Amino acid sequence: MSTPRPSDRTTRHQPLVLGLFRIVWGLLFTTEGAATVFGLLGRRASPVGDWPFWYAGVIELVCGALVLLGVATRGAAFLSSGIMAFAYFTEHQPDGLFPLQNDGLAPALFCWGFLLLFFFGPGALSLAGLVRRPGTEPGAAGPVPGRAS
Repeated sequence: MSTPRPSDRTTRHQPLVLGLFRIVWGLLFTTEGAATVFGLLGRRASPVGDWPFWYAGVIELVCGALVLLGVATRGAAFLSSGIMAFAYFTEHQPDGLFPLQNDGLAPALFCWGFLLLFFFGPGALSLAGLVRRPGTEPGAAGPVPGRAS
């Protein structure tokens, strides 16, 4: 009888942990967007149409909600990663090379976190997983090979 390796025990929980990461990440991003668009949580609202801040706030609000719910996660994560890279390089990077120098830690972390979600998908606990077509796996792009549709 062999004892399970630690990697076997942790691998079994990867979809759940990825789903929890997606929920928290989406909630954090949604609150950033809500604070920018509506002036919540002690932040002044960006004027409607103010480039790029108001538009970024709308994208943060909508994409954050999609990621939080696990609907169109990959597309929303790709767009979110891109706007955070744009924010970092246009607003923060001119003030210094490293995020701790230029106050760009949040955009850098959001950029890489959303890139992770783009490649790994929504994980467990997503609304898309509840309405998944028969013959597909969570986060899969289409039917699972070897399974009848």
